[in-house]
Amino acid sequence: MIPAGYEAALIESAEYFVHLALVLAPLFVGASFLVGLAQEYLPPERVEAMLRSRDHGSGNVLAAGLGAVTPFCSCSTIPILAGLLGAGAPIGLAFSFLLASPIVNWIAVILLFGLFGASVTVAYVVMALSAAIVGGIVIGTLNLENYVKDVRITAGGREITTDGGATTGGASCACSGSPSRSHRERVSAAGRGALSFFWDTLPYIIIGITIGALIHGAVPEAFLQRIAGPSNPLATPMAALAGAPIYVSISGMLPIAHSLAEQGIPIGTVIAFVIGGAGISIPNLILLNKLFERRLLAVYAGTVVTTGVAVGVLFNTVLAGLL
Repeated sequence: MIPAGYEAALIESAEYFVHLALVLAPLFVGASFLVGLAQEYLPPERVEAMLRSRDHGSGNVLAAGLGAVTPFCSCSTIPILAGLLGAGAPIGLAFSFLLASPIVNWIAVILLFGLFGASVTVAYVVMALSAAIVGGIVIGTLNLENYVKDVRITAGGREITTDGGATTGGASCACSGSPSRSHRERVSAAGRGALSFFWDTLPYIIIGITIGALIHGAVPEAFLQRIAGPSNPLATPMAALAGAPIYVSISGMLPIAHSLAEQGIPIGTVIAFVIGGAGISIPNLILLNKLFERRLLAVYAGTVVTTGVAVGVLFNTVLAGLL
């Protein structure tokens, strides 16, 4: 027999699981559809062409914006990043694109809106994009180009190198669009891709919702407050680092973040947890290790953690009474 206290906690966790599932499933499919449209109309070649000729300043703004509307995956961001660097684009511009991709994308923004509301989402997007722009500009002044590895990547039928150029083959990437296709065909392909992506990502969503439900129903609030509450001055930087080892996908991360906020953890600490997890997750670092020497990889990781802490502190102080 389950003790009464545990039984109540499990029932509460189960109810919260159902609540999160009903909220997140349609939001995730909708966000995936928008990602599919972005892939159809902004294939890697087009993004590279838009960014190659840009310089610092306005180029960093455009790079961060394009990073936000193109998904962070091996089929898109890493080849684009390699193509930009191989074509001689400023490293600071490439970093603005790279910093924005994992933390400000369609899926993150729409799920944030569904879970935390418009005010938190708008503040998050503005501050994260600003950090990507400023971070890219600052990194562009540090002369780090020599820490980009000379590599050759084959993606989507084209061979991309970071030692001076990129060449395009005849085949097309599964996530890129064809200029001869009609709008109806593109929308239909985006819809099919959204459902396929949902089923592929469903295990991670279930894991995230399960962890979030258990935190909500079974973990004592007092315990969480001691570790990550406002009385711990190191809670925000600890949260920015803690997200990385448990990150599997943004769709699995945000249910956990929502549960932490529901348990009274300050919203800025929760946001730092999300940014750190999305930006310096183990899969991201493994992919980037193919392009960056260790020093440049450390610069990227440090920039992400600094961004998470800075945005988290701003949420907890300046915006605390406004949201």
